[in-house]
Amino acid sequence: MLTINKEMIDDFSKSSKLKWIDANGLGGYASSTVLGLNTRRYHGLLVAALNPPVEREVIVSKIDETLIIKNKAYEISTNQFPGKVHPEGYKYLIEFNKNLFPEFIYQVCKVKLKKTIAAINGCNKTVVIYEVLDSENEFQIHLSPFVAMRDFHSLRKADSTIRSEYTFHDGMFELKFNGHPKTLYANISNGDFVSQQDWYYNFEYLEELDRGLDFREDLFKPGYFKVNLNKGDKIVITFSTDPITKDCFTLFNNEKLRREKLIENCADDEVSKSLTLAADQFIVKRKAMNKTIIAGYHWFSDWGRDTMIALPGLTLSTNRFNDALGVLETFANSLDRGMIPNRFPDRGEAPEYNTVDATLWFFIAVKKYFDATNDFYFVRETIYPRFKKILEWHEKGTRHNIHEDYDGLLYAGEPGVQLTWMDAKIGDWVVTPRQGKAVEINALWYNALMIAAYLADIFNDKECNALYKQKADKIYKSFSETFWNEEAGYLYDYVDGDYSDSSFRPNQLYAVSLPYKLLDGNKAKLIVDKVYEKLYTPFGLRSLSSDDKNYKPIYAGNQYSRDAAYHQGTVWSFLLGSFADAIEYAYPDENEIRIKKIIEEFLPHLSTAGLGTVSEIFDGDYPHNPKGCISQAWSVAEFIRILRNMIDLLEKMLKDNNFS
Repeated sequence: MLTINKEMIDDFSKSSKLKWIDANGLGGYASSTVLGLNTRRYHGLLVAALNPPVEREVIVSKIDETLIIKNKAYEISTNQFPGKVHPEGYKYLIEFNKNLFPEFIYQVCKVKLKKTIAAINGCNKTVVIYEVLDSENEFQIHLSPFVAMRDFHSLRKADSTIRSEYTFHDGMFELKFNGHPKTLYANISNGDFVSQQDWYYNFEYLEELDRGLDFREDLFKPGYFKVNLNKGDKIVITFSTDPITKDCFTLFNNEKLRREKLIENCADDEVSKSLTLAADQFIVKRKAMNKTIIAGYHWFSDWGRDTMIALPGLTLSTNRFNDALGVLETFANSLDRGMIPNRFPDRGEAPEYNTVDATLWFFIAVKKYFDATNDFYFVRETIYPRFKKILEWHEKGTRHNIHEDYDGLLYAGEPGVQLTWMDAKIGDWVVTPRQGKAVEINALWYNALMIAAYLADIFNDKECNALYKQKADKIYKSFSETFWNEEAGYLYDYVDGDYSDSSFRPNQLYAVSLPYKLLDGNKAKLIVDKVYEKLYTPFGLRSLSSDDKNYKPIYAGNQYSRDAAYHQGTVWSFLLGSFADAIEYAYPDENEIRIKKIIEEFLPHLSTAGLGTVSEIFDGDYPHNPKGCISQAWSVAEFIRILRNMIDLLEKMLKDNNFS
């Protein structure tokens, strides 16, 4: 269990930056800070995915609580308004816990109250439970929902033309906004509803201000629920975009049981349990398809590249093999002209195919799935024929000038189009132009052919086995000739005609970290050592060496400033996975010590930003503040994979030394 104590809570400048998220398996979620203070437009108590896993809307922004004790009102909520925090309910908050669910414990006079929030898997429902841990006398609680009913990228403004209609009967509440397609449903296990319709103005989300964005919102309060409580009492209130037909305590208990089962098979330590639960939040259902993986919370949808990199850690390392199969099916069925989608847009439009590496990562994900499950039938019948089509398209050429060149290497790109993971673009300015033969793309291309040859051999496809091996051999020879920078002792980042880019970036690690290596151990050591010297931080690898003239030390400011820094020095935690793999190859006798150090240095992050999960990015310069998404799929996945590999390594060492 991860706990934030009273001393930490009272440091408002720090505790207001500690965030939690609880996702519902559809792309929706509940999320805020440990104080209950919303600081982002993406925060909300019920954020629903209306077309799973996209078209997300903040339906209920938050719920404010007031305790009436001996005729005196105590507001235990916290909001930011212009020039002041009001109310300052965080002063009554004595503890926050992130265990199976986010939990808040308040002490007001002699009343001790616990609040638990749960997003229910598979539906757009959020359950909030209030439990009276201690109280000398009966008291009353008022629960005031603040309604937004808006796209989660936008902000709500008060509108006198909006008309609301509500009904309340036997604990069931319904609220309709004219012009909004959804009805807000609520159910409370006990109590009454008092109508008090009004707009509350100028809630401020200061992290939006820091980003140079609109940061003030008006929210609608339809009224409040009131309940009398005594010691030992529990009440549950549920918010939903669909009618609530099941007992809400049952909803919560079923969700609790589901999460307990998730952590039954993971290592018996709090870090593994926390990360297993974090992994669960990314695995979602795509409407009319199968499972997919959300790239990051709060704002990303499902991206092909992120999905394939994250799949081994999120599903295979957590023994969720059926989910892995479902994800692979989703993307296999979306194949077009030899490419899987780069992303499925957030408003449900047609998939975008502007990526060169997502399809190649598909091969890696399938190989790891096959190694873990030996699912011969699925890989032979569903995947292998698609692999053959992919390789045919890449040989003859597909979108965006992606094609096999004369030397066997893969060329990709055209002016103004970003196809690799370093894809930031501001207007017509491509921040990290990598058109040509990129180093990690060709490491992936080589691995794709080797994996295809491996499967062809297993499936007795002798002709394709010979063809793919021949192509792979050609790449192996061309790779070092093209990319090895003899003078500097590392790999060029990309090559285009006579130009070889010597920017020192982490992309070269994939030549010595993927299943099939392209360099010998001595060159791998040179790369690993230089990466450690120039790129390593406790929270990931810099995307560009700090001694490069284009290095950006801080990821901050408006959209332009942030995009300009995104791949120009900003630290990415997911890269620790490939770094650990490269260390294992380059230093087989020392990898345990080296990787253990990576784990130890990274662990404090789990309690400093998105609690119990891993951030997307960090500043390049010390103290490497976390930035971007508070919970990123490939960041969580790769850290899980590193931990799992270490456990497997330790078990092997014990077995080799006659321990059982």
